[in-house]
Amino acid sequence: MANRLSVIATRTGDDGTTGLGDGTRTPKDDARVIAMGDVDEFNSTLGLLLCEELPADVATDLLTMQHDLFDMGAELCIPGHVAVAPEQVAFLDARLAHYNANLPPLREFILPGGSRAAALAHLARTSARRAERAVIALARQASVNAPLRQYLNRASDLMFVLARYVNQEKGLPDVCWTSRNSRVQP
Repeated sequence: MANRLSVIATRTGDDGTTGLGDGTRTPKDDARVIAMGDVDEFNSTLGLLLCEELPADVATDLLTMQHDLFDMGAELCIPGHVAVAPEQVAFLDARLAHYNANLPPLREFILPGGSRAAALAHLARTSARRAERAVIALARQASVNAPLRQYLNRASDLMFVLARYVNQEKGLPDVCWTSRNSRVQP
């Protein structure tokens, strides 16, 4: 494989534009560029989560997702290109079923927390939701492959389930929310 990036600081973006994969330039605040950035942020959040001590299957699945998100970035970067396939969405559906199988039913809303890894999974969940909103905004202007949107929706669900799963694996309970009226006041 040839070198893809030999110069990182090209200065071509100093005018507020960035290059897309098809060679065109577009403003850095364009909906497509925002979606690409939010997907990149989600991927970076998964990288941070992967720095934690995690069950091996969780780490393997997160790495798979990082590669999928690069596929997604390629699809977003090249208008009309398709890189995210229904099989990638089906993978997330299967992993959701796998991790959710032994979790107790939720009776209350839960707060992000418990373990650091679970809190980071919740951070990844919110990052995935932001990326999903950005892709939906892009879809108002341009054609967006349905599996791309579906993938981000499933990914945020999976991050929620993984937060619970990681806490369970560490022997920690979910942190349940209580309404202000039901909290004990000092």
